[in-house]
Amino acid sequence: MKVLIVAATEAEIMAFAGMRPACADILITGVGMTATAYTLTKKLAANRYDLVLQAGVGGCFDSSIPLGTVVFVTADRFGDLGAEDHDNYIDIFDMGLLGTNQPPYRNGMLVTPFSTAHSHITLQQVSGITVNTVSGNEKTIARRRQYNCTVESMEGAAFHLVCLQEGVPFAQIRSISNYVLPRDKSTWRMKDAIISLNDWLIDFTAKL
Repeated sequence: MKVLIVAATEAEIMAFAGMRPACADILITGVGMTATAYTLTKKLAANRYDLVLQAGVGGCFDSSIPLGTVVFVTADRFGDLGAEDHDNYIDIFDMGLLGTNQPPYRNGMLVTPFSTAHSHITLQQVSGITVNTVSGNEKTIARRRQYNCTVESMEGAAFHLVCLQEGVPFAQIRSISNYVLPRDKSTWRMKDAIISLNDWLIDFTAKL
């Protein structure tokens, strides 16, 4: 099996990169949706993979999930693609500019199609929301909680969109570095999340 490991930054997968197996290529996209979409599309145009796996850290809306837990984000969505109407937010679907089931969307989500490529992934399955600006105040957090998503990132939905459009098997893996609360980095566990993520990557690819 040929696998592409996609990460926004080198720091998130540095330990894995130092001992990656021959079956795995690595792509560092840069942070954010635009960088992810461009870099990944360019890579997939020139190469074919049996599985494309995005690995990174993320915030979590669910405080019952311990920090450092590694999860499988099976569905993602854009969380700030829309318009403000005074104090209200209207997303792209409510604006009527995109249908909730217009391909590649399914009920407004970008969902991972399951295949044999996912048979080795036994992680807890969650949904994600992808934003340009991570949540850091009560008002923003309250609005984004209405989507009932578990994990917040800056790249996930763009990754899902590209892989769905290109027709390649994919999986988004996130390690929880912090809870989505008013910004307080003293409560984050970034180091622990990165260690957990790399341990999982090393173990997962060793079994392929």
